[in-house]
Amino acid sequence: MRNLKRRGLLFTAIASGALLVSGCATETTYRPATGKGFYRTGYSERQVEADRWLVTFAGNTVTDRDTVERYLLFRAAQLTLQNGYDYFVMVDRSTDRQAQTYSTPGPGWGGGWGGGWGPSWRYYGRGFGWRAWDPWWGDPFWGNNIDVRTVDRYEASAEIVMRKGTPAKDEVRAFNARDVSDRIGPTVVMPKS
Repeated sequence: MRNLKRRGLLFTAIASGALLVSGCATETTYRPATGKGFYRTGYSERQVEADRWLVTFAGNTVTDRDTVERYLLFRAAQLTLQNGYDYFVMVDRSTDRQAQTYSTPGPGWGGGWGGGWGPSWRYYGRGFGWRAWDPWWGDPFWGNNIDVRTVDRYEASAEIVMRKGTPAKDEVRAFNARDVSDRIGPTVVMPKS
């Protein structure tokens, strides 16, 4: 009975820890860019001309492409309003995917003893017949398995031109900054103070 209680407490602690870590790892906040290279996240902008800007938003390794592009649009709208303009025209836009592949060795032992000799034996498994065990021939626990995983990260960038007034009806690359800010704003996660 005591072992069951301990197992239950252990399971609860592990599950709580996993939920806590996963909740922190998935949140992408709208904030100025921090970090460098593959680990840079957040927004940044650079003024190219009086009314022309280059705006970027980089997500972390668990941020999907849609979120990165949404945050980019929101940043462009916020920047347009902050500079006293009404709408922006997206001159150029791109989303880059960066990937890094990590590999970690499995729980295998490495080489053999004495250049190839190693433990192995045969055993009879009920329903399976005679089987053999050898740590270097694909055993799922003792074999030299390698865990390979690829981590993606998205970064969106756009060159925008800011304008005053109302955009022409046929201008498909024009975005009303107030409307974009009002519609996308509620979906953006702001940093906690």
